[in-house]
Amino acid sequence: MKDADFSLTPDLLLNAYASGIFPMSEGRDDPEIFWVDPRRRGVMPLDGPHISRSLAKQMRRGGYEVSLDRDFGAVVDACADRPETWINSEIRDQYVALHRLGHAHSLEVRAEGALMGGVYGVSIGAAFFGESMFSRGTGGSKLALVHLIDHLHRCGYLLFDTQFITEHLASLGAIEISRAAYRSALATALNSPADIRRVPLDPSPHSVLQRRTQTSNRG
Repeated sequence: MKDADFSLTPDLLLNAYASGIFPMSEGRDDPEIFWVDPRRRGVMPLDGPHISRSLAKQMRRGGYEVSLDRDFGAVVDACADRPETWINSEIRDQYVALHRLGHAHSLEVRAEGALMGGVYGVSIGAAFFGESMFSRGTGGSKLALVHLIDHLHRCGYLLFDTQFITEHLASLGAIEISRAAYRSALATALNSPADIRRVPLDPSPHSVLQRRTQTSNRG
C-alpha cells in the first residue's frame, strides 16, 4: 500500500511492527512510503549464528572494536549511502526519533576509529526487527551481525526479524518461515521481557566465538 499523504510517527511505527508490517520507500528522493508484509519472513535464530572459518579467523585476529548506540545516526546514514536505498528522509528522521525514545538501536564496528560496519533495528519486548546494515571493510556487516546476535541472545531476546532473506544473511544462518509462523513467534516475543541493556555489550570476539562453540556442541 502506498500513501504520500500520511506522516510517520514513532507510535505509528511501533504499532506497525507489533502488527507484523514495516515501512519502505522506493528511493531516497521518493516521498511516498508503503507498508510491507512478506509472505515468507526472514528470521535469524538467536542460539548462535553460523560463523565461517574465514570470519572466525578475522574475529580471532581482532583489530576492531564494537559498540552499542554510540552513533545511531551515522549507522543509518551509512546504510542509506548506496545507489539504491529504501531509506528516505522521513524514514531516517523517524528512526532517529525512535532511537531517542529507546526503541531503536545500532551496533557499530570500528577499525582504527573509523566505521567499517554496522547494523540497526527496532526493539519491542523480546523482538528485535533488523532494518539495515552496511559494510565499508571486509566482513564489516557480518562482524556487526555476529556481535549483535550474541548480545541479543544474552539479553533475553526471542526473535530477530531480518524481514527478507539474502545470501549474505543465509550464510550466517538466517532462515525463512511462513507468515503464520512469524506471527506466532512475534506474539510470543512481544509478550516476553527483554532489555538490550540487560548486560553490557561484550567487546571480546574470543568470548563470542567461545559461546558459539559451546552452543554448537550442545546442539
